[in-house]
Amino acid sequence: MRTPELLHSKTPSLLICVLSLLCALSPLSALCDSELMDFGWTFTQNGENRTVDLPHDWDIYSGPKPNGATATGGGWFPAGKATYQKTFLSPSADITKLHFEGVYQHAEVFVNGQKAGQHAYGYTPFTADVTPFLNKDPKKPNLLTVSVDNSQQPNCRWYSGSGIYRHVWLYTMPALHIAENGIHITTPEVSTTQATVQITVSVQNESHQTRHIDDIEVTIPTEGTSLTTHISPPTSNLSPLTSHHLSLTINNPHLWSPDDPYLYNAVVKLKENGQVIDQQDVRFGIRSISFDAQQGFLLNGKKLLINGACVHHDHGLLGAMAFDAAEIRKVKLMKEAGFNLIRTAHNPPTTAFLDACDSIGMLVIDEAFDGWRQPKNPYDYSTVIDSCYRDDIHTIVKRDRNHPSVISWSIGNEVMERKDIRVVTTARKLKQAILEMDDTRPVTEALCAWDSDWEIYDPHAEVLDVVGYNYMIHKHATDHQRDPKRVIWQTESFPRDAFNNWAVTHDYPYVVGDIVWTGLDYLGESGIGRYYYKGEREGEHYIDGGQPEWHGAYCGDVDITGWRKPISHYREMLWKDSAAVKPYIAVREPDGYHGKIHQTAWSVWPTWESWNWPGWEGKPIEVEIYTKASYVALYCNNTLIGKENVSRETGYKAVFIVDYEPGTLDAVTDESDAILSTADEPVRLRLTADRTTITADGQDLAFVTIEVVDSEGRVCPDAAIPCEISVSGRGTLLASASADLKDTEPYTSPRVTTWKGRAMFVVRSSRKAGQVKAIVKSTLPTANITLVGKTAPSVY
Repeated sequence: MRTPELLHSKTPSLLICVLSLLCALSPLSALCDSELMDFGWTFTQNGENRTVDLPHDWDIYSGPKPNGATATGGGWFPAGKATYQKTFLSPSADITKLHFEGVYQHAEVFVNGQKAGQHAYGYTPFTADVTPFLNKDPKKPNLLTVSVDNSQQPNCRWYSGSGIYRHVWLYTMPALHIAENGIHITTPEVSTTQATVQITVSVQNESHQTRHIDDIEVTIPTEGTSLTTHISPPTSNLSPLTSHHLSLTINNPHLWSPDDPYLYNAVVKLKENGQVIDQQDVRFGIRSISFDAQQGFLLNGKKLLINGACVHHDHGLLGAMAFDAAEIRKVKLMKEAGFNLIRTAHNPPTTAFLDACDSIGMLVIDEAFDGWRQPKNPYDYSTVIDSCYRDDIHTIVKRDRNHPSVISWSIGNEVMERKDIRVVTTARKLKQAILEMDDTRPVTEALCAWDSDWEIYDPHAEVLDVVGYNYMIHKHATDHQRDPKRVIWQTESFPRDAFNNWAVTHDYPYVVGDIVWTGLDYLGESGIGRYYYKGEREGEHYIDGGQPEWHGAYCGDVDITGWRKPISHYREMLWKDSAAVKPYIAVREPDGYHGKIHQTAWSVWPTWESWNWPGWEGKPIEVEIYTKASYVALYCNNTLIGKENVSRETGYKAVFIVDYEPGTLDAVTDESDAILSTADEPVRLRLTADRTTITADGQDLAFVTIEVVDSEGRVCPDAAIPCEISVSGRGTLLASASADLKDTEPYTSPRVTTWKGRAMFVVRSSRKAGQVKAIVKSTLPTANITLVGKTAPSVY
């Protein structure tokens, strides 16, 4: 169940909780009914059949292979073709449609052998009207077949996954109904004392005869009361699709922001002959946004600096499988890491992801495409852009425009034809397609140059409301002189440039934010962000045929198990104003400890939360302390190593050279302190679940962290312990992995070896309530954890 998991503690009332529960299962609700179609599919590939539940990604079950078809960009996975089949009975309804949230890619839909639809782009949803193809006998099953062709490789520059990797829904509705994504809510006038809420309701008539709407009613529960407005359409000659406009005024509105993600709920009822024939509930937030070169980015009239993260769509050890719980966890990880914006690089996300951003409080740049007409890969979007771009953009914007978290639409990323003047025409067409559906947000695009002629892109930049700079922020001052009205954000930046990018955003109002590449480690773009030792294969992800030893990218602030790297703590500290934030101790790996270290463009120096360096006794190690306190003193085993003043001039960082000896480091400021101690030998495994109660709906997940600890409970940072996981009871093992992106063990295997003392596994709930027991065996004592599956929705 989606919405109850996302409900924020500041959701306005119990009434909205109940209304949200009614509409939780899909974008359609109430009289336009919906049924989740994720269970009991027959999956056929290479002549072999097996039963699977959705979301499903066949690549992640295969694991990376040498010379895998997706190559270095896609993580060396096999891709290919496959077929999914499922039977269902004909509903008792005027109209029946199948809604696919995402199929990668080139999907064809057949019902009882007749083609009902097709869709090319793997990242946009699509709906097929299957009414004409259903059996008239309600007791005779219908055969649904979905063929998926992801064999044309490579077609993506990162891990795409393969198959029906997002949810599938069966929609039933009366012939006269509110159109899919047919409710558009805007707040054109917003202040702390009053807000105007405008609602456009699109009504679809699929009855092929004249129908008369008596009334469209909109009710918005507010704190302590409810507001209702009506409209009676002026004519009874209803065309196939009509739009109707309503307006409400809310006094003293509760404004949405990342710090206070308050959501309202609009209940829209469609009436004919005095009877409610359709009803939909839509959550929305009241907030205002503005961008200009003098004041920067204003949210609800207040300046906000954007500390953003680019995030790909995969979930690491889950591959592309888009479980709602995984989407929620992703947003929570980014929020906890201090980010306030996610750029959905480089494709539209799921509805569950945006629901999470709305409820948790995360701004979003909603991105449509990676490239345009000139290919980056032989079979990418360039092969279908001319026939598909307008429908794809309309689908994205109509689905996502009610989300208060979305503050900008992005039309592309580093397009290859950037030197061709015709690129400006393409940009204008894509922007126009957005404006046809929504004109309340700016349009952006990520521009980049790998040569010295950045300035020739000025006509392209002029199309955009906010100009995205990928790794080009050093051009901001001269660009501002040339175009003082240009608003800039750095849509991609190198992780190691964290301080400089914070400083530029802090100092120049026309630069509204920095968005690092990336917030999370991800699959594909194999080896980007890697460091390597002398004697290992040189280069980064695309050099000399790529990095076949790697199947993922290590440039994230957070690894795929959810562990925050030291760079994450440093970045969070930079963007927070308070000196009371606890200092963080990071230790730079000594050059030569495992070998001479070489860095790559997206890497940072290997730096660890570790004071375990056996064999290095008496030799110097650099210890970094991140803090905004005015000074920090460092002690090693109660002996003062030194005291350093900390300020912007030092990058809010103090660096000490310490001759290594096991024991304890203690960093002390005038506000607080931080301790890092040497771990002793491993004695046990510690299992920690992100939740111990999950929903027994077959869709919920629990992420369980495995840590190798000593007798004092300290993580052993060098422990590599082979583990075997088993899950029994009302749940199944879905995946397991460490953060080692060179490990070739399939993610769906029960076997995992800890890396840096950590690993993770994921438990999927069953559809029956009861206990779930997970057991982890290794050379250490067996560890176990018990989860509880409940029929009531859990709170994530």
